[in-house]
Amino acid sequence: MPSALPDGEPVPDDGSLPVRALYDPPAAGPERPLGFYLHVPYCATRCGYCDFNTYTATELRGSGGVLASRDNYAATLTDEIRLARKVLGDDPRPARTVFVGGGTPTLLPAADLVQMLDAVRSEFGLADDAEITTEANPDSVDAAYLSELREGGFNRISFGMQSAEQHVLKILDRTHTPGRPEACVGEARAAGFDHINLDLIYGTPGESDDDWRATLDAAIGAGPDHVSAYALIVEEGTQLARRIRRGEVPMTDDDEHADRYLIAEETLSKAGFSWYEVSNWATTDAGRCLHNELYWRGADWWGAGPGAHSHVGGVRWWNAKHPGAYAAALAAGNSPGAGREILAEEDRRVERILLELRLSDGCPLSLLHPAGLAAADRALADGLLERGPYERGCAVLTLRGRLLADAVVRDLVD
Repeated sequence: MPSALPDGEPVPDDGSLPVRALYDPPAAGPERPLGFYLHVPYCATRCGYCDFNTYTATELRGSGGVLASRDNYAATLTDEIRLARKVLGDDPRPARTVFVGGGTPTLLPAADLVQMLDAVRSEFGLADDAEITTEANPDSVDAAYLSELREGGFNRISFGMQSAEQHVLKILDRTHTPGRPEACVGEARAAGFDHINLDLIYGTPGESDDDWRATLDAAIGAGPDHVSAYALIVEEGTQLARRIRRGEVPMTDDDEHADRYLIAEETLSKAGFSWYEVSNWATTDAGRCLHNELYWRGADWWGAGPGAHSHVGGVRWWNAKHPGAYAAALAAGNSPGAGREILAEEDRRVERILLELRLSDGCPLSLLHPAGLAAADRALADGLLERGPYERGCAVLTLRGRLLADAVVRDLVD
């Protein structure tokens, strides 16, 4: 969750949505699932590359720290889930997915995460096959903690591994030791988790191709059914950006990122993983992250927590960024929403292209305007789109197309 919030129109104090959003066809039907994202903004330390809306205890001290306390956070977030029930009224949909992210959700007691999940269950119900995920730092959980989460209803977990190499972890300011994420996978399996993801980062300054291969081998060897691999993006204002600017560590170039991606695709494919989104691989369809697919397919989700974003029926809104301001709004009986935008049909068309083209299922050519169709023809001729799906009316990226996904998308949205 990026730390910067966009501009937008004010959110009503009661959080109410336009009628068109509540009845946006097929808003209340099974074709359009409803998910919940629950943001936990706390971290023990700040990683040098992180630009997310997170806070350490030091950063919160003296700035609304009482209201923003970790001790009462689960109760505060529960207040927003109750607000969601009021805003969505008689919407009959149970939650199809719940995703707890951060920050470091597992800095809270496991009972607090279960309390937040129970609030969604109480107010909305959970679908029979609901996917319930939390992110976790490898050094903030143990076997007992994972068992408590599983008993409380969580069935998917995502560990932030990043790298198997100590010198790479050091550059990223990660505090866990090599080998700990792999051990966590075993502990999660023993606790009964159905699906397990390992998050990896490639392109860290000082990382070699061999370092990256070792990380992939370690991740695969641990036995997860899902791997996410993201190119490191050096955001302005982060500690890592300052270190690069001072010449303390080298900047990784785009060619190195491309090489690492190709290594990931080759290694993961040989191990039985298939890509289903540009940065995500799973061993089975059931292993895919359904919650992220809600985002990529423009479904509805309510984001609870400081800075969290929501989307329902073509209306997108975002909460106050600071935990103190967020908690104060709820304590006063108001929505914590800081701004919102009502998406025009053209906005929604463009977003569908931007997101669906990244999926292995592809983007329907029917979404493209004439200029976009002409660009798609060129992309096909250049080997950036698969011919078979194209002839069936769908744009699907080739491996080379995935490397150039951003450029392909820019052409197709014309």
